[in-house]
Amino acid sequence: MNVRRLIPTAATAGAVTLGLLALSACSSSDTAGGKGDGRLAVTASFYPMQFLAQQIGGDHVSVTTLTKPGTEPHDLELSPRETARLSQADVIVYLKGIAPAVDDAIGQSGARQIVDATSLTEMEHHGTEVGHAHEGDEGHGDEEHAEEESANGNDPHIWLDPVKYAEVAKGVGAALEKADPDHAATYRTNTGTLVGKLGALDTAFEQGLADTTTRTFITTHAAFGYLAERYGLEQEAIAGVDPEAEPSPARVKELGTIARQDKVSTVFFETLASDRTAKTIAGDTGLRTDVLDPLEGITAKSKGSDYLQVMKSNLAALQNALGAK
Repeated sequence: MNVRRLIPTAATAGAVTLGLLALSACSSSDTAGGKGDGRLAVTASFYPMQFLAQQIGGDHVSVTTLTKPGTEPHDLELSPRETARLSQADVIVYLKGIAPAVDDAIGQSGARQIVDATSLTEMEHHGTEVGHAHEGDEGHGDEEHAEEESANGNDPHIWLDPVKYAEVAKGVGAALEKADPDHAATYRTNTGTLVGKLGALDTAFEQGLADTTTRTFITTHAAFGYLAERYGLEQEAIAGVDPEAEPSPARVKELGTIARQDKVSTVFFETLASDRTAKTIAGDTGLRTDVLDPLEGITAKSKGSDYLQVMKSNLAALQNALGAK
């Protein structure tokens, strides 16, 4: 997956920078700094990394996030002021490939310790969901597009697989232990607790999706490749990896065919991107719509207040859409 290719820089720079003059987050522990109060100063690139830092660090860390709630992280760019503040962090936790401009800024920050989540688990390609072959299809209008995406890099959406997310959590915990040895025992305990919760979440998904009427779901963009692979599902993305991209007429026609053949009931949309295309396709094909949240940020529209709650809501939505028995 090549997120850089899909983001038009000129179109996003002005809109995103206006909203980011102050680093913000979703809880009282997200105040800036940490330098003056004895806590470890951790900067997270966006919500999935923020959640790990908060859960593992607890009261011993002060977590700031680069992505303001409600902002699409793929579009994120940093102001010069924000870029300069990166150097003040004791630890930076980010996921390479989500926002190239942020990746570059973090690489040049000179921060004491930088943790890239993509180095903590095995990354995979999931670019071929668009144009996926189905028996009886006469054509694949987006086949060339799918081949292009699959050749362009790894899918960064590892946090939507609880097993891979747990692997990342262990790496983040180890980084905090190294950066703050005085509280290493606490970080180790908190990591174990979080990994246990993620293990329970994995079990809930595995059992909850074990027996369903269909294994295929349609969603706005290809964010759920790891989740689909983990639990034996087929993700069909409307327009590939870019949540704002418009599907071709051929792709819309193909989705209608897939929906009929695979007994699809629901077209999923998400909280941080427009639902217009998903609702149009659902209307044209006689399908329902529902939210499947890629958890790139928590807002007032999220079906839960944190990662675990929203993932449980995602499980319930999938069970309903797939006809879980």
